[in-house]
Amino acid sequence: MQIVEFGGGTLRFLEAIPERPPADGFIWVYLERESLRSHLASLQHAAQRLGGSALLDLHLQDLENRAHPSYYDYTSIYDVVIFRRLATAQEVDLELQGDGTKLDPDAALPSFQRIRTRAVGFVAFDRLLITVHPGGCYTARSFVERYLSDAVQNDGAAGGRNRLPSSPSDLMLRMVNVMVDSYLELRKKLSAEMDSWQRELLRPDSRQANWNALLLARSELHQLEDLCEEQNDAMQEWLDTAREQPSATLAPAERDGLLARARDVIEHVQRVVHHVRRMEQGAESAVQIHFAAQSHRTNEIMRTLTALTAVFLPLNLITGFFGMNFEYLPLIHSEHAMWVILGMMLWVAMFVLLVFWRKRYLARAGR
Repeated sequence: MQIVEFGGGTLRFLEAIPERPPADGFIWVYLERESLRSHLASLQHAAQRLGGSALLDLHLQDLENRAHPSYYDYTSIYDVVIFRRLATAQEVDLELQGDGTKLDPDAALPSFQRIRTRAVGFVAFDRLLITVHPGGCYTARSFVERYLSDAVQNDGAAGGRNRLPSSPSDLMLRMVNVMVDSYLELRKKLSAEMDSWQRELLRPDSRQANWNALLLARSELHQLEDLCEEQNDAMQEWLDTAREQPSATLAPAERDGLLARARDVIEHVQRVVHHVRRMEQGAESAVQIHFAAQSHRTNEIMRTLTALTAVFLPLNLITGFFGMNFEYLPLIHSEHAMWVILGMMLWVAMFVLLVFWRKRYLARAGR
């Protein structure tokens, strides 16, 4: 469990939860989900002493739930936000290995197969922020390392900071914004892979399109869209509540900045949703164009075969006529009959080809 005190333009890393929050700041308590039960007593005591109310059992169950979707809830004392972030590559590898999937160290998994998420819980009081993260969460670790590396150490205190969060909600929104940015970075990889599959599907000589990968990508995109919509709903509800019930501890300027940051987070989430929907439409269009191209190619082949059949049909009629077993047939006993019939057959074939050419039955596709 990590305890950080923000106040007076400085921050301090503490060994234990203080008796009271700073007059012009707040306390951040960060702990991993696996250790939530072991620190539950001290956490409830801190929530009661620093926030003014212990956490409800229902909200504790939500914080412990690894598979909880993104959502927002509130009481008269604190707000609860569950936000699902993207899992790191190491977390995905561990999850796949736990599921019994054998990973090839020399082959990289497609980005669509790496769309895994982890739930991060936030409990925001007026002077206290409690965050519950998965083990080794990069979001909390990046903020802790940033404060440690940028701080000027003086008995555990850091001063001279110009961009420290002004409230628990401000710090929460900064963390959520980092999580959303990871989705924005993922879209570049997803777009590159989707474009590659589309080019493969649209190739005229495509024979081995990876349909399993494409279907998996479409399924993952649907799940990602649902996930982002849940995130958007959670943050929109939080924003609506912040507008309707402003915090008494925030100055008007701080409140306006907080609302602006919340709107920025929601706008980022909506950009991800828009991009995911556009990729879904692109995947659907690629599949439809692929089948249309295959159908057109089949039609071209059938047209060629039909033209060849039409050319040889009168020739078969001629050879069938003179192949009948009758004693008396025209030219049957003539020494020039074979050459006459061959010339007639050649003339008929050229005539049929000329008719097809004039009617553009033999034109190449695309002309």
